Amino acid sequence: MASSSDRVTAVYVAKLAEQAERHDEINIVICAVIRKIWGGFAEMVDSMKKVAEMDVELTIEERNLLSVGYKNVIGSRRASWRILSSIEQKEESRGNEQNAKRIKEYRQKVESELTNICNDIMTVVDEHLIPSCTAGESTVFYYKMKGDYYRYLAEFKAGNDRNDVADQSLKAYELATKSAETELPPTHPILLGLALNFSVFYYEILNSPERACHLAKQAFDEALSELDTLNEESYKDSTLILQLLRDNLTLWTSDIPEDADEAQRLDATTKVGSEDAVANKVRSPPNLR
Repeated sequence: MASSSDRVTAVYVAKLAEQAERHDEINIVICAVIRKIWGGFAEMVDSMKKVAEMDVELTIEERNLLSVGYKNVIGSRRASWRILSSIEQKEESRGNEQNAKRIKEYRQKVESELTNICNDIMTVVDEHLIPSCTAGESTVFYYKMKGDYYRYLAEFKAGNDRNDVADQSLKAYELATKSAETELPPTHPILLGLALNFSVFYYEILNSPERACHLAKQAFDEALSELDTLNEESYKDSTLILQLLRDNLTLWTSDIPEDADEAQRLDATTKVGSEDAVANKVRSPPNLR
């Protein structure tokens, strides 16, 4: 069994790795040295996995280090996948079969990495983090993480595989929501982050702008009515997510048809560019996404 000193060391290494990814002018030199030694976010993830596998409830700081580490490790690959998919489609449309084939091979390699990362964090969540939870806030946080990472898989999976991971994502988000409704106030940043990401799931993965808007608007309205109860610590994160919810509502309501003729028009035009539009507009704070 790991000792408390092992836990402290692992968290310290994770903090160094996180610091190594910050590029402000003051610490850019020392960051380069730390990054070379510790390996950046990959080392951050490895260190926090060691803490999680101690089967202890993580502190808020430890939980956020784990979340930020995995988010950045997978975020770069999600961005790469989007770029590669776009280039592949362009090469195919131009008839450049050899180029398209090379890009497809690289895209599939990125997809394999994405799958491994998602499976890795979900194993940690299922086997160590959720069983060690005693606080409702942590339970919401980890089920939300499961929903997020299954959603990331659904972004590139196809056929039955996509249906399976989308179903797992839905179940995780629903469990997180059920717990959040009894454990967290409407203005809590974790609850708002959950509503944001769950609504993105409905919009991007299930192609249901109506359901996405309903969920986002409900969370927005409920939080707005209790905004004066926010403490200083949560105010910045919560108001940022409220702004993101409002931005998404503005974007998504343009995709909801008013009648059958409008539905056909949108299906032929607006829907084509909706994925790029959402990719540019949908965001979440680093510690919540």
